[in-house]
Amino acid sequence: MGRRTLRRIDPRIDLREYLYALEQFSVPHDMTSLFDRLAPLEIEVGSGKGLFLDNASAEFPDHNYLGIEVARRYARYTAARLARGQRTNARVLEGDAEQLFDQFLESDQVHAVHVYFPDPWWKKRHHKRRVMNDRFLRNVQRVLAPAGRLHFWTDVQDYYERTLERIAAVTSLQGPEQVCEHPVTHDLDYRTHFERRTRLQNLPVYRAEFVAPGTVATRV
Repeated sequence: MGRRTLRRIDPRIDLREYLYALEQFSVPHDMTSLFDRLAPLEIEVGSGKGLFLDNASAEFPDHNYLGIEVARRYARYTAARLARGQRTNARVLEGDAEQLFDQFLESDQVHAVHVYFPDPWWKKRHHKRRVMNDRFLRNVQRVLAPAGRLHFWTDVQDYYERTLERIAAVTSLQGPEQVCEHPVTHDLDYRTHFERRTRLQNLPVYRAEFVAPGTVATRV
């Protein structure tokens, strides 16, 4: 699905506390230092308009949330959203998610990884550009703490099925666990704007959740 035009960001909003560029950091760099406190870290790959980061950081204030978004305008939009809501436990990085996982994140560091509606790269010759590739999936398992979780949702059945096959082939993540669709209580009660659009069009959403080997943690 294509992304629509964004609303203009109020120039009076100070983004400095919420927005960072991955390229400004040298390798290695501890990404937990972006926050004012140590807390379970959850990472969203492709934060888009920031709906998940905004909602999740408000619902679970005891966790830290870090989004990574390759498109600068969307990273800025997300940062503005977080700033308006004063989400002091959420940050967004402008940059490449594969680089973040490959070069910056330490092993057993992350409580959960969220990948919602990633670009499906429809043409077969472009499938190699999909973020849910073997190298990335291995890095997801590496950075997840014991019993950490991978959340993967898409509206593309082929992408969903191929990703589940690759997870089984190249990782020891346990799953997939069933993820039930919950009824919405208000207009923004969705994981992302892509989920909202898909469900309003009565189209299917394919959801999977995986758990890293280790002691079972509290479900979030």
